[in-house]
Amino acid sequence: MSTSPLSPRTPWLPTAAVLAIALVLAGCDKGQADGAQGGHGGAAPQVTVLTIQPKQVPVTAELAGRTTAYQVAEVRPQITGIVKSRAFTEGSEVQAGQVLYQVDPASYEAALDSARANLAKAEASLTTTKLKASRYDELVGIDAVSKQSRDDAQAALKQAQAEVAAAQAAVRTAQIELGYTRVSAPIAGRIGRSAVTAGALVTANQATALATVQQLDPIYVDVTQTSAELLRLQREFSEGRLQRAGDGQAKVKLLLEDGSTYPLEGKLQFSELSVDTTSGSVTLRAVFPNPKRQLLPGMYVRAVVEKGVSEQGILVPQAAVSRDAKGQATALVLGSDGKVQARTLQTTQSVGEQWLVSSGLKAGDKVIVDGLQKVQPGAAAQGVEASASAAAPAASAASAN
Repeated sequence: MSTSPLSPRTPWLPTAAVLAIALVLAGCDKGQADGAQGGHGGAAPQVTVLTIQPKQVPVTAELAGRTTAYQVAEVRPQITGIVKSRAFTEGSEVQAGQVLYQVDPASYEAALDSARANLAKAEASLTTTKLKASRYDELVGIDAVSKQSRDDAQAALKQAQAEVAAAQAAVRTAQIELGYTRVSAPIAGRIGRSAVTAGALVTANQATALATVQQLDPIYVDVTQTSAELLRLQREFSEGRLQRAGDGQAKVKLLLEDGSTYPLEGKLQFSELSVDTTSGSVTLRAVFPNPKRQLLPGMYVRAVVEKGVSEQGILVPQAAVSRDAKGQATALVLGSDGKVQARTLQTTQSVGEQWLVSSGLKAGDKVIVDGLQKVQPGAAAQGVEASASAAAPAASAASAN
């Protein structure tokens, strides 16, 4: 039995209808693809670009370190005796030569008096000996005394002169020791707590310091830098990619423990001549003015050291730079043909909210800073120039979208 074409068991559509539906679906897919790739099926997406313009960029390094007093003097007695009084307030500012402690001077005053008496005795003996030697010089000329007697008189004169010199030295020594009973500040600065009180026995050159005076204005900041980084900098200087800043004394800024910036600028004073074998680092020392004593010895700080100047530095907003699967920095660039290109970059360091790029970009390149989500490498795009000041905020907004 034959089946009718109109039987309900056989699905049927007109051939013309099937072809029409297929053409409509194909047209939709092509339109979507063209729109996604900026093809002829739709207008190319608009993106914001920043044209690279190399400029002079200071190259800095943020290094950890600690503050150190400019001068430190431990106050110790140079004689033995009993402390009679303390003449300073702990934690106060003292001047060089200011009396800090008074040691009982009685025995040293007596020693000075004795030395002076011995000097007077030696001087009296010298006077007699000198007169005798003078007379013998006259008498030997008329053979009234022997030459041996004259020689003995001259020898006695020299001995008397030596005794006077020794007595004078003893007087000076006694005066010095008496002066040491007044223990003075060797330098100007801030004095710490006192280790002794009145009535304490102190001894000459004892191990324990009576107090410590530290000069805090100016103040040192010691930071460390890896030897590898130092070698890289030297290579960049020799190749001309970096120029030395200023007069050879690099400027340094400080970031304090609470994140605030120290208001005064310092200068790098010197670099250590050897590398620490345990850490592989080199110590750098900077000096900072500290008139308000805001910086105290031992504080942890981060120093921003100006290492040099890149004369043709290229800066790119950080939000315009991403990382690929290998961890390499990449950016999208709008080519002269209107197509998007992916570039692999080498970033040296961050400068504010921007990256300093050493390779991958050149002057005139148009880096896409806004609209990154609209395009992909190989796609067409329309670029709108962004101002340099607005580039970083625009890129930040783009990354947030």
